[in-house]
Amino acid sequence: RLNPGWFTMPAAPLADPEGSHSRKNPLELKDDPDMECPIPKRAQSGSQPRPPPCLLPPSPPPAPDRAPTVAPASRLGPYVLLQPEEDGRTYRALHCPTGTEHTCKVYPACDSRAVLEPYARLPRHEHVARPTEVLVGTQHLYVFFTRTHGDMHSLVRSRRRVPEPEAAALFRQMAAAVAHCHQQGLVLRDLKLRRFVFTNRERTRLVLENLEDACVLTGPDDSLRDKHACPAYVGPEILSSRASYSGRAADVWSLGVALFTMLAGHYPFQDTEPALLFGKIRRGAFALPRGLSAPARCLVRCLLRREPAERLTAPGILLHPWLRGDPVASAPFRSRLWEADQVVPDGPGLEEAEDEGEVGLYG
Repeated sequence: RLNPGWFTMPAAPLADPEGSHSRKNPLELKDDPDMECPIPKRAQSGSQPRPPPCLLPPSPPPAPDRAPTVAPASRLGPYVLLQPEEDGRTYRALHCPTGTEHTCKVYPACDSRAVLEPYARLPRHEHVARPTEVLVGTQHLYVFFTRTHGDMHSLVRSRRRVPEPEAAALFRQMAAAVAHCHQQGLVLRDLKLRRFVFTNRERTRLVLENLEDACVLTGPDDSLRDKHACPAYVGPEILSSRASYSGRAADVWSLGVALFTMLAGHYPFQDTEPALLFGKIRRGAFALPRGLSAPARCLVRCLLRREPAERLTAPGILLHPWLRGDPVASAPFRSRLWEADQVVPDGPGLEEAEDEGEVGLYG
């Protein structure tokens, strides 16, 4: 159980708490509304969004034994945690003094440094969400974000294809968020459409939902050795036998997959069998949909290059003509071939099977 002496703190690097419990301990909260709690302090940066699920196959979701469990309507200081979301460790939260809704992500307290260090490293940016408040207990860390208005994956799934002018305006914001992170020494690793969420009801303003899974670089070398990625968005170099790969270039590949999906309504590489999907990614062959403007086709090809060194950098993406001018809207194109192609799935697909597929193929 939480110690009644739990406290609040800003999103800054923390030393690993001594004597912290294992991730496998279930989360228990006191349900007492009079639970002792000091006046909460705000995080050092502005509020921002929540994390919806993943597009095709999200990066490995937390194992069931690591997902904290909270009874509905649990009291946590000035907040009431409501029903959990899909990943089992994200909850809707109600801030009782103001009546505003938030999203609460729960982590083991021993992960405090890894969770908060990226926020301490990164200066504020209009397209990167930051916690509104952080609460630290003896066993768990609670990070609160402002609730948002859906994500890019949901938009693409409902619209199938996003018109070029709108896609350019949205993708520019996505690229700006990634470029800012890369320039400050952060590699995001698990990029996908679901990680970009809307902050307004009109769904015109995007932010990167959080910095979960971000890797803080200690120097100019961005070489990574882990195999942490969403199967639909994973770059060919990660699937190769190379000992390491460029983290920044892998993020750019994922942006390329996201852009292609926005414009085409389906993924550039897709198969129901992960092994076959990865084979297609390794080959790097994809077909652009008809009707796209030349600048749009150029940008997609500049991002989805098999050789990481040949891809644009994230800051370079922002200089591309397609994002600097007024893209020519392409006429809606539909054909029997397009209809038969694999579109962004409405229901179960590789997204739900991703955990099994990644474990088997990434070992």
